[in-house]
Amino acid sequence: MAVASNHSAPKTSATLSIDSAVLSRARKLKINLSATLEAALHEEVRKTERQCWHQRHDPACYKLNALAEASGLFADAYRVHP
Repeated sequence: MAVASNHSAPKTSATLSIDSAVLSRARKLKINLSATLEAALHEEVRKTERQCWHQRHDPACYKLNALAEASGLFADAYRVHP
């Protein structure tokens, strides 16, 4: 999946602790550490925000689905069935 990035967003430096063996291998392979970390962080943030959304909204969605199942939907009479 492509990562949406705001290329005009200001960059800031960060200090990290990284496994030295992995860092050495990445440098030998000329892997762009900043771009790789940024892509991984975008994905992790997206995943975590999605989980938070579900934690907040799933109970209401389940209740709404149960209500619709029990009472039907207001437009059920107009629904076209094949």
